[in-house]
Amino acid sequence: MNQDREKEHETENQGMSLTEHLTELRRRIIWIVAMLVVSMIGGFFLSVPVLDFLKGVGHAKDTVWHALSPGDSIRIYMQLAFFIAVGITLPFTLYQLWAFVRPGLHPAERKATLKYIPISVLLFLAGVAFAYLVVFQMALEFAIRLNRSLHVEEMYGINQYFSFMLNIVMPVALLFELPVLIMFLTKLRILNPLRLKKMRRYAYFVLVVLSTLIAPPDLMSNLLIVLPLILLYELSVTLSRRIYRKQLEAEKRWEAEYGAK
Repeated sequence: MNQDREKEHETENQGMSLTEHLTELRRRIIWIVAMLVVSMIGGFFLSVPVLDFLKGVGHAKDTVWHALSPGDSIRIYMQLAFFIAVGITLPFTLYQLWAFVRPGLHPAERKATLKYIPISVLLFLAGVAFAYLVVFQMALEFAIRLNRSLHVEEMYGINQYFSFMLNIVMPVALLFELPVLIMFLTKLRILNPLRLKKMRRYAYFVLVVLSTLIAPPDLMSNLLIVLPLILLYELSVTLSRRIYRKQLEAEKRWEAEYGAK
């Protein structure tokens, strides 16, 4: 049974030329773009409810948004629709990427990596919630305190407000995908826990730099952001270690069963 699966895997992996791989990649990219367009149409209908929700959370309740140019409302409407479409399209995009690399994976790896799709979606949603409810609120609070200390009258343009918000939410939400990315690269044997341990000091440095770029320039805010990111990295290392251990055990079993033949 295992031999049949190995032969099937090798046949499927060797049966496509480079041109066929590129054609397959192009076809899947077209499907992703088509899904994004359809999701963006749905995003147009969801933009107003999302705006109403955002208006009632945190400092936005006490903030008056102003349109400083005729195109501001249209621009925000399009940005929100696109952001919603990205969230809706994410599971489909991940499935298409999985389907593209599927021929190069063993049957067990195919099942394991397919499970990453719902996990990645949950992590993305957790990242969006953390970025908006914690990071963005702290950044806005810092800006408000700074304006008041300088006796500056606040008047927020809706375009500037949402650009500031999205510049914080999107990077943090993508950083929350780190565990899934490292698990996937470990499955493909591009990364392993030993390499991740060697990269730890550089990874910490990058995360600290990113936290200072995203967070307000005070120590407490930086700590509140960099600590979850470091925990995510350590979680990624732990998950990579488990996957790598299972890979080694599978190789030992295979060698014990077929190595002597």
